[in-house]
Amino acid sequence: MLDDPRVDRTRRHELGDIVVIAILAVICGSDGWDDIVEFAEVRETWLRTFLKLPGGLPCADTYRRVFSALDPKQFGQCFASFVAELAGRAEGKLVCIDGKTLRRTFARERGQGPLHLVSAWVADRSVTLGQLAVDAKSNEVTAIPSLLEMLELRGATVTIDAAGCQRNVAKAIVTKGADYVLALKSNQPSLLEEVADYFADALETEPELSRHQSVDKGHGRIETRTTWTSTDVGWMSERQRWAGLRSLVMVERQRLVGTESSTTRAYFLSSLELSAERAGELVRGHWAIENGLHWVLDMAFDEDHSRIRDRTAAQNFALVRKLALALLKNEPVHAKKSLVHKRRRAMMDTDYLFLVLAAVDRPTASA
Repeated sequence: MLDDPRVDRTRRHELGDIVVIAILAVICGSDGWDDIVEFAEVRETWLRTFLKLPGGLPCADTYRRVFSALDPKQFGQCFASFVAELAGRAEGKLVCIDGKTLRRTFARERGQGPLHLVSAWVADRSVTLGQLAVDAKSNEVTAIPSLLEMLELRGATVTIDAAGCQRNVAKAIVTKGADYVLALKSNQPSLLEEVADYFADALETEPELSRHQSVDKGHGRIETRTTWTSTDVGWMSERQRWAGLRSLVMVERQRLVGTESSTTRAYFLSSLELSAERAGELVRGHWAIENGLHWVLDMAFDEDHSRIRDRTAAQNFALVRKLALALLKNEPVHAKKSLVHKRRRAMMDTDYLFLVLAAVDRPTASA
């Protein structure tokens, strides 16, 4: 249940009507308050078939004030309940956690930097499980445990970039009944050096080390990715401090662009006993959140250009975008069409819009 933050004398419009119109409008291509008003004006007759609208259509200031006043935590709980059917059970799924900065939400006159949101993304369902706002990217490390606490993760594999490679994060994931693959970088310098030295030695002395290689070609480049895994973690000085640690992963990327070549190595900790092939899939799968969520929010929903500066409103409206994205992605009839096409069709065809909304009522194979 979503509490109405307004006092009685200011409630010309039903809270449910305001939120429903905003969601429908964003599905249909609206990207801000004025766009929502225009959508409602065009669709007023249709909206009145299922909404009360006792005070007529809300104005742009009404949407702005309401979304600025809604409790983000409570709104997020309502969001999570709604998308639970779309996401299905967490068991066996890859859940990617990463942050994104809403670049135009800064307000220099208030000394306010852009809003940064940390999201949990179910890759194979294109569904955001939840999000948490932080003041800056550097604060992801404090936000991730709080986000994990909000989520149902039993049986899932959680992947996080270096910001989440912390002992308390590993413990929180294991406590939730899930497994992890955490990127190990310079924020853990001693451990990174230790693991890098181990693999450098193991490649020379352990020919049976699990190994898998894949090659990608395209856009004028060739990338060869070689993954090694080891379940030999007993030697690690900090083994007992990392909950559930069972394997180490190294991924070497060799990239050839024309005559220019480069080689990089990345290291990971995991609570799973992984083959090299499976480790490579999980490491690569993590970037689904960048390509399937962050990039899409910018390209299809123009999120990076949103000028909603109020922190609370920006956070709540980001959830509306993510809900619209999940519903549009899980609409099966035009599955191969672009999101731009789907949003345009939803605006023109109310039957199709209802089909998009019905996505949440269709059972998933893994539910």
